[in-house]
Amino acid sequence: MHASLVVAHPSPASFSHALADAARGILRAHGYAIDWHDLYAEGFDPVQRTGESGNTASDDALVERHCAELARADLILIFHPNWWGQPPAILKGWIDRVFRLDTAYGYPVGTSWDGVPTGLLRARHALVFNTSNTPAEREAAVFGGPLQAIWARCVFGLCGVDSVIRRMYGPVAASGEAQRAGWRAEVEALVAQAALPA
Repeated sequence: MHASLVVAHPSPASFSHALADAARGILRAHGYAIDWHDLYAEGFDPVQRTGESGNTASDDALVERHCAELARADLILIFHPNWWGQPPAILKGWIDRVFRLDTAYGYPVGTSWDGVPTGLLRARHALVFNTSNTPAEREAAVFGGPLQAIWARCVFGLCGVDSVIRRMYGPVAASGEAQRAGWRAEVEALVAQAALPA
């Protein structure tokens, strides 16, 4: 079984990285082969230089590796901060380049570009863990939880992954070690559950 794990935070000392490390430990204990990517550390180029219809191959070897790993993943885990109600730009660029036509989605024969695409990903679950400095009540009341729509409907739902588990942890800046330990424990429990055989 394969898990694709992506971290998009510029600081290796971030809580996003700590949560990703905790998840990686659980996946190892369950016998998963893990494709681990720290987008900032590996210098992922987020700029997609073609239109959507032309984005079916790349001369960037790292992009090709990410695409192959995404296509074979049984689980997909993503860790990132909430910046302006969105993923960081490097992660948005990763989606643009890796969740591409004929890798993550396609159009049935005879379907035009304005038709409904079909999801191609085989992953059983996608787990997205966000960190934030906005209290959950304010996030829901003022902003309406845009990250839920982005991940569950616009990205994974369109690409064939029906089970999307997303959690937001914060405010991180005001949290103590006991609270962070509780958040890590929740991530470990959610990953352990998702890692069980179907």
